[in-house]
Amino acid sequence: MIKHVSQQIISYLSISCIALFFFSCGNNSNSDKDHLVFRYNEYANINTLDPAFSRTLQDNSVCNQLFNGLVQLDSDLNILPCIAKNWTISDDGLTYSFSLRENVYFHKHPLFGKDSTRTVIAQDFKYSLNRLRDEKIAAPGSWVLNKVEDFKAINDTLFEMTLKQPFPAFIGLLTMKYCSVVPKEIVEHYGSEFRSKPIGTGPFKFKRWEENIKLVFRKNQNYFEKDETGKPLPYLEAVAVTFLPDKQSEFLQFAQGNIDYISGLDASYKDELLTADGRLRDSYAETVNMIRGPYLNTEYLGFYLGSSTPEIQSELIRKAINYGFDRKKMMIYLRNGIGNPANGGFIPIGLPGYNKSIGFSYQPEKAKQLVEQFKKESGITNPEISLVTTSNYLSFCEFIQRELEKTGLTINVDVMPEATLRSARSNGKVDMFRSSWVADYLDAENYLSIFYSKNFAPNGSNYFHYKSTQFDSLYNRAFNVTHIEERKHLYTTMDSLVMQKALMVPLFYDEVVRFTRKNVKGLGINPINLLDLKRVKKD
Repeated sequence: MIKHVSQQIISYLSISCIALFFFSCGNNSNSDKDHLVFRYNEYANINTLDPAFSRTLQDNSVCNQLFNGLVQLDSDLNILPCIAKNWTISDDGLTYSFSLRENVYFHKHPLFGKDSTRTVIAQDFKYSLNRLRDEKIAAPGSWVLNKVEDFKAINDTLFEMTLKQPFPAFIGLLTMKYCSVVPKEIVEHYGSEFRSKPIGTGPFKFKRWEENIKLVFRKNQNYFEKDETGKPLPYLEAVAVTFLPDKQSEFLQFAQGNIDYISGLDASYKDELLTADGRLRDSYAETVNMIRGPYLNTEYLGFYLGSSTPEIQSELIRKAINYGFDRKKMMIYLRNGIGNPANGGFIPIGLPGYNKSIGFSYQPEKAKQLVEQFKKESGITNPEISLVTTSNYLSFCEFIQRELEKTGLTINVDVMPEATLRSARSNGKVDMFRSSWVADYLDAENYLSIFYSKNFAPNGSNYFHYKSTQFDSLYNRAFNVTHIEERKHLYTTMDSLVMQKALMVPLFYDEVVRFTRKNVKGLGINPINLLDLKRVKKD
């Protein structure tokens, strides 16, 4: 049952107020403009509008409306031209040369002079990437340039980047919002305030941001991209974002038709909206569309191998946990069938290297046998492990806890705030933890880097403290392999090594699921769940 939300709060934060803000200065009525405004809520809030600091999904989704880079992704994760109309890669795989469009303009601003704008040139990319790696700025996205030796503007329309060593996935890194182009004169004028006064080249331009209340974008009339018929993008006149702080309130606004879209499936409304097998309930089928597809996100339980706890050190117990619960049953009861049970490895569905046969199936008797074997070999009669999670995933951990009790293994579930758990995980303070890994870029190397010995936490993402000479050798070899099938084989082999040691417990490969009002067209989905509104229309 959806909890009652006070009418006072809804009225205060109503997205309709933003539409009123848009058009109160015009002569046309609000209702005439409604189909030109896309409204959504961001319950997780937004930290910045500066792409150099855009490290969360919600930050990326708003920055994607404001900024462009050299290249971009389509809905199938193909890498396409953006501000760079084309590019070439040298035979040795080290030098990338980008030829820039000559019709890309920054959003209008008085600091640009009499024309209030100017074209983007190669020197802008040199400035933007130098800013990204500037230690004084300390941008979280600086790591995307770790493999870059140098970059330079050859002339106004030719930008060149040179790598330290070949890295076939490099072009995918450049699709990240960190690598967006920004104008030097505007950034240096505003300094740290650029986070709230952004100027980019994207399909929408910044209008207003009242933090924790509302965010407003307007159409960029000078945007350079067109649709297949030659019509300028975007179609919408405005985007309005509110910040209701919980998913229940967000869903209520969606159900009432006050916002156009919600993303994801929350426990507070999943049974209200979906049947047990993942279909829209009849009461919503006439007014709501649901779209779903693979999401490059692996949800898992991890083990800290540096622990002195015998149960954590035991491969028998780690495998027993993997065998000891029914992932398919878990997905049906806790996610209404949204997501795919992770019976493969760590690499998710949708990336080269994924293999459904290298993981663990549900074998409760085998799990019992492994626990009994551990008891005999260790002399520990009541094996016990503490599992730390956040409140959002408590139901999953309690499900696993109940299932594993049947094998003779006791799991104690502790709940921590997200930030506390993140710190504890990085510093080896928790033996077993729930976590997830969402793709930063479109190559399985992104997932396998978490097991590379030189990436030990807290200085890297190897939270397991796993070290294998064989794994490291294969990982380093993959950087010099450009043929996709050979790289795919290497990735699967590395994933298999990890699964043989049962370093972690893959739970499920997530799915992107979006719900829109029936009048929303062209939103689509993509495997990184990035919001792209430039082709969206409302009837």
